Amino acid sequence: MIGKSALVGLSFLCVTSPVWAQEWADKMFETKSHNFGSVAHYAKVEYEFIYTNVYLEDVHVADARPSCGCTSVQIKNPLVKTYEKGSVVATFNTSAFLGVHGATITVTIDRPFPATVQLQVNGVIRDDVSVNPAEVVLGDVDLGEPVERRIMISGRPGWQVVSLQTTNPNISAGLVSAQNTGGQVNYEVRVVVNNKAPVGFVKDHLLVFTNDPSTPQFPVLIEGRVVSPVTVSPTTLYLGALQPGEKVTKPIVVQGKQPFKIVSVTGDGNFQVTTSGDGDQAKPMHVVPVTITAGSQTGKIVETLRIKTDLNEATSELQTLGFVR
Repeated sequence: MIGKSALVGLSFLCVTSPVWAQEWADKMFETKSHNFGSVAHYAKVEYEFIYTNVYLEDVHVADARPSCGCTSVQIKNPLVKTYEKGSVVATFNTSAFLGVHGATITVTIDRPFPATVQLQVNGVIRDDVSVNPAEVVLGDVDLGEPVERRIMISGRPGWQVVSLQTTNPNISAGLVSAQNTGGQVNYEVRVVVNNKAPVGFVKDHLLVFTNDPSTPQFPVLIEGRVVSPVTVSPTTLYLGALQPGEKVTKPIVVQGKQPFKIVSVTGDGNFQVTTSGDGDQAKPMHVVPVTITAGSQTGKIVETLRIKTDLNEATSELQTLGFVR
């Protein structure tokens, strides 16, 4: 657990230190710059600037604007409570721009105090290498079932794909064919997710290694989700700041591909968990109010809730995150 002194109120900091009136916002971001490197024409290329609310007050990100059209932005989870995370997603516009480009993204925060944070992105969009489609879209993959997707990578004559690599041990890639047509070389690439991939979101990159010394490698985004027979949302249950012994009730949604019953909902033991609802009736979806009672020890709470069902004895998990003050 993190000690209570690690979680501070912004009202005190902003009043006592003029410098902190701006620095408090900067401290929420894990990083403020990213280099996309050299990327293929038409490839989907994005980066998430993660921010975490490490303060007692709620923080609201009101806006994020790039300085040029080479980059578009999206805010995920703009209102973050204590210990919640959000992100500013920067996407390189590889379909409309070529060459060296960069952008400054100005992030505007309006609560609890006005502040701005500037993020930087840059990269090189190749005009002689392209990817179709823009990324490897896996979609929803059933747990335990392998899935295959194919993409086409094209380059100028003499340009070669030497090898392919992924960082995820459950994803492999290989060349299917190579043909010279229309004044360019076209490589068909197969990407396979094996039957051992765990439940959760899949976000990885296919690294394409080439014979071009100026750009020996470039990434292609891989996205999808491995789904269990039973899924739970949200994936993280944010409790906020609690007093010792305080109770908080949050709803969770449990869904299955066929009707099922909820057998039990249990925690790690550092707080009490009680549930209500009709979990003993077989339905394809259950909305379960979960009541959590905070313990007497102050500090950060990071616990796991486990929802057991009678659907192939499937068990799903979600993390709870909060603070006892």
